[in-house]
Amino acid sequence: MKWLGRRGSSNVEDRRGLSGGKIAAGGGIIGVIFLIAQMFLGGDGGQLLNQIQNHVVQSGGGEQRELTEAEKQQGEFASVVFADTEDVWGKLFEEQGSSYKQPKMVLFTDGVQTECGGASSAVGPFYCPADQKVYIDLSFMEELKTRFGAQGGDFATAYVIAHEVGHHVQTLLGTSAKVNQQQNGLSEKEANRLSVALELQADFYAGIFAHYNKQYLEAGDIEEAMSAANAVGDDAIQQKTQGRIVPDAFTHGTSEQRMYWFMKGYNSGKLSDGDTFSELM
Repeated sequence: MKWLGRRGSSNVEDRRGLSGGKIAAGGGIIGVIFLIAQMFLGGDGGQLLNQIQNHVVQSGGGEQRELTEAEKQQGEFASVVFADTEDVWGKLFEEQGSSYKQPKMVLFTDGVQTECGGASSAVGPFYCPADQKVYIDLSFMEELKTRFGAQGGDFATAYVIAHEVGHHVQTLLGTSAKVNQQQNGLSEKEANRLSVALELQADFYAGIFAHYNKQYLEAGDIEEAMSAANAVGDDAIQQKTQGRIVPDAFTHGTSEQRMYWFMKGYNSGKLSDGDTFSELM
């Protein structure tokens, strides 16, 4: 992705290098894999809250270390991507006759405190609607590649950020609140189906982001996003972490679904084509 020399977002808070403290519960590699399997590209904070609070990070006041040059460059790239999401959604909301309330993005290392509770990087990137912030430990992108077999690359990071911003868009449009309300009283299976529809719509919105940034894309960028989407399908993660696939437990969609909805957004560019609920329910 062409990003050097372009505008970065002023809505990025870089907390990397600060100690997040000790994990009070759910620690260890088994807990990490379990949380990743359930929550990677984790969606709306209302759904994440209970699990995040059960994986609490005690607030730490350690000194901040100097970031490496590679870490600084990763942060600068993420900031440019976030600025691009601001431009895309600002324009689209304006075309719909409304204004886009820009979210913030917090870059952190190991653990972070949010209005949705304390979380470790084990939960993966997530969006918290209580403070309207996207949280991401950028080192987790390496986990996506080494542990889950994604191709990697800078546009895989862009896809993840754009997906989480998609949850912010759902919050602003009232979609997330409507889904949360509809899930009350449903069986776990039916509630999960709504969650899948919500997550796939966020993938569609990530594709919308890519559609309106074609001028900055380079050869292989879309393939990087597709590889990431494929790696974090519920079926792929369940197979890798537990050796079997349980469709009724899906909360984000299969690899095929995640790739399909990203590409639908990328090829269409029309918000009206992103009604995952009508197609899946």
